[in-house]
Amino acid sequence: MRILKPKKLYFFIGTCLLLMGSVFAQEQNIKVIQNPKFEQMLTEKRKINASLTVNERYKIQVFSGDSETAKKTLNEVKKDLKMDGTIVFYTPVYKVWIGNFKTKIEAERHLQEIKRKYAGALLIKPGK
Repeated sequence: MRILKPKKLYFFIGTCLLLMGSVFAQEQNIKVIQNPKFEQMLTEKRKINASLTVNERYKIQVFSGDSETAKKTLNEVKKDLKMDGTIVFYTPVYKVWIGNFKTKIEAERHLQEIKRKYAGALLIKPGK
């Protein structure tokens, strides 16, 4: 190991002290600017999922996509099929679930009818 001469040692110590000052200069408060739509989406998700109870019953999913189309689809389903439904938000999509069937056979019967109008409909069991 090499021993530094006093002039070089003072220069080295002074340089280290200056660098340490710049390290501590990064203490600042950061302000995060958040899009107001983010808070609106969180509120909407809480509102939609508050009434949802996941149980052991079968449901039929007729739509998966954006919020506006999900609302339109739910209104169509209620009008056309006279079935109760709900919108569920699973990041990043909204899903429209209809029905509340006790048995899988009962749900499959309804699924056949629903597939005539909504070809992408599928049978689900939310609790699983």
